[in-house]
Amino acid sequence: MMRAPRSDDIRGSVLRGVKYPIGAGSTVTLHLSLVLEDGRVAESTFDGEPHTFSLGDGSLLPGLELALYGLRPGDAQRLVLHPEQAFGMRDPTKIHQVPRAVFADDISLEPGIIIGFTDTGGEEIPGTVLSVTDAAVEVDFNHPLAGHAVTFEVEIIDVVPADSGDAD
Repeated sequence: MMRAPRSDDIRGSVLRGVKYPIGAGSTVTLHLSLVLEDGRVAESTFDGEPHTFSLGDGSLLPGLELALYGLRPGDAQRLVLHPEQAFGMRDPTKIHQVPRAVFADDISLEPGIIIGFTDTGGEEIPGTVLSVTDAAVEVDFNHPLAGHAVTFEVEIIDVVPADSGDAD
């Protein structure tokens, strides 16, 4: 899965000949893949555009961010994250019986589909339908990967330190 960086991937600090290590607040460009326990690839940027983010902005799991500290452009890493480090353990209190009447009649409710719900704060949260009866719909609000170990593969393309003023 790992490959050498394409020349069009490399920019910023690498072009200046400096390979800065990843640190707090760094702007990082990387390729990543998320591989499930059964070997299926859930997400990958290796065949497309790399992902760019600022370390600490919440776009990556905290367990993955911690493992990136100190890596430099050109480095590759394969990390197995336990459920607690990834999407958390399954929480049975996040499974709810929702009255069937709450759903519009034209919604096709089947086990396995994911529906967007709005929480009390106005944020949309996904819920996976587990079962459907005439009276209620059993919905699981756990992350679909909760309770599972996942493998992240990363390849660092570029690092711009937080204090450099070079972030794109």
